[in-house]
Amino acid sequence: MNAIRPIAETAETVTLSRADFEAMLEALEDAEDVAVLEAAAAEEARVGKDVARAESLPVELVERMILGGESPVRIWREHRGMTGKALAAVAGVSSAYLSEIEAGKKPGSFDAMAKLAKALGVSLDDLAPAE
Repeated sequence: MNAIRPIAETAETVTLSRADFEAMLEALEDAEDVAVLEAAAAEEARVGKDVARAESLPVELVERMILGGESPVRIWREHRGMTGKALAAVAGVSSAYLSEIEAGKKPGSFDAMAKLAKALGVSLDDLAPAE
């Protein structure tokens, strides 16, 4: 990054060119990305790769959710190796209701989604539809 040169400066503010401002934001985002990757690598070194990645989805499944619009419930269920019938039984919801949630026909009540999240071992946020 080139040296950033303030256009104006007071005790309370610094005025930058748009290009310098955007370069600073990009550098900050890059630094945040590096910090996240370093933390993930440290966690993998501490507990082992398989354990550290157990709660993560492979990129193929994330793409199905984000790009394909598939149900996060279905994606996590498949990732956990469960059938719909098995998940419904463990979560205490009907198979028909689970099917409707996975098909996007029903959003799922808070109670049902909380039960599904618990049965899948994920947070409720993990089951929120991709935007």
